[in-house]
Amino acid sequence: MDLLGLADFVLVARHGGFGKAARATGRPKATLSRRVTDLEASLGMRLVERGARMLKLTEEGRALQERAGALLTELDETATAIAAGGDKPRGSLRISAPLLFSQTAIGKLAASFALKYPEVRLEVTTEDRAVDMVEEGYDLVIRVNPNPDNTLVGRIFMRDRLVVVAPANLKYPGNNATVPVIVRDPPGAMNAWAITTDAGASTIKVEPILSLSSLLNVHDAVRMGVGAARLPISLVSDDIASGKLVKWGDVPGSEIGLWALYPSRRLLSARVTAFLDHLKGTFPNGMPDELSAYIHG
Repeated sequence: MDLLGLADFVLVARHGGFGKAARATGRPKATLSRRVTDLEASLGMRLVERGARMLKLTEEGRALQERAGALLTELDETATAIAAGGDKPRGSLRISAPLLFSQTAIGKLAASFALKYPEVRLEVTTEDRAVDMVEEGYDLVIRVNPNPDNTLVGRIFMRDRLVVVAPANLKYPGNNATVPVIVRDPPGAMNAWAITTDAGASTIKVEPILSLSSLLNVHDAVRMGVGAARLPISLVSDDIASGKLVKWGDVPGSEIGLWALYPSRRLLSARVTAFLDHLKGTFPNGMPDELSAYIHG
């Protein structure tokens, strides 16, 4: 296979067209088009559909871009590392992280990583959406309880769980009593919460009186005395220890796993490996008390 033609195909695919790739690189548009045409001929398959104003990858083209793009990036990084006389992390590292972890920990985590690896240009995007790593150009994503994905591999680096907490002046409900609660997002038809205490499993009646889109906002509202809430133990353990909040019990089946995921390929870039090691060094045991100490430290 013509590696130069393959590299030009990946270049055109990433820029979304021959003209855009030519303008971005200063290469002749005709040369890029000829190289991709020759590659298609050598493979015996069409990789792109050429329109009047846009280029669209075929199914085979998308598959080749995903695999070849990763391999070419690895080759480039390997060549750069050899030329520099080592495998020191350098270059761009794009990460997607969920909202709560970003709001509570990613700032310190990213800053300490940047101080340790000044030649890495770290970019972190915060959103709970499951981004498409390949299509959107991410090197690593952090996800909460991710669904199985055979295109990604990774490791769990933090475990957490939900607990029911309440202001100190709000008493645990007796028989038939209803508790005012704060929830994340619209509550729907919710009217009861399952809870596990030292005495065993039980159910408490609830009335959602406040709905917020952020768990940090929910946390603030509980501390203000509005009502009870279900929150990660890492977020409220300091409040429980200080007496600002009272833990009523655990939420059954609410185990939380934070995963660092990356494309399923044999070789990892030095940048991704360094960030994974940074996570492991920051949270060596991956338990909620470590995250709590990090958040409040």
